[in-house]
Amino acid sequence: MAEEPSKLDISDEMIAERRGGSVKMPEDMPSWMAKSIINIDKFSKRVGSVVCWILMPLIFAMTYEVLARKLFLAPTIWAYDISRFLYGALFMLGAGYALSKGVHIRADFLYRNFKIKNQGLIDFWLYLLFYFPGLIVFFYMTFGFVLESIQRGERGMDTTWMPYMWPIKTCLLIGIIFLLIQGFSELLKSYWAAKKGEWPGQDK
Repeated sequence: MAEEPSKLDISDEMIAERRGGSVKMPEDMPSWMAKSIINIDKFSKRVGSVVCWILMPLIFAMTYEVLARKLFLAPTIWAYDISRFLYGALFMLGAGYALSKGVHIRADFLYRNFKIKNQGLIDFWLYLLFYFPGLIVFFYMTFGFVLESIQRGERGMDTTWMPYMWPIKTCLLIGIIFLLIQGFSELLKSYWAAKKGEWPGQDK
């Protein structure tokens, strides 16, 4: 019988959540940088703690629809729209918190084997060259969509309930803002990792 490994290989999980929930910053880090990282991460955590409650009305809407349809033969006209709106809001409003915990999908099969300095260098330039420019363009376009939706009183035309569309589009706009805010914290962490060879806030 093959011998069981004495230590569980969790390298992927460690990459995904390398900060381990710690908020302790390196002693030699400039105070403005440490405070920025800590405050932004705390803000994202608070947002995530609030946004997670969207799951409750989402579960209720889906459960109500199933029971009404299957037991009473009385399907709703609103459950589909409510469920997709709430799911979209949960996804977008929680994206900044997910970024702070490092759980966004990424190709770690090569990255995880790099030295921390190289990881930080890669992340730093990817944030500068792609992340922030892409989100800024996305924010600009979404702002126009939201404004136009409010002015026109836009409604969803694919269901008979025809809900207003501006609330979910506004959640998209706010979610982009949360991603931009958290992205600044991640940029600072990447800079520190590239410079010092350690991720700030990571348990040693």
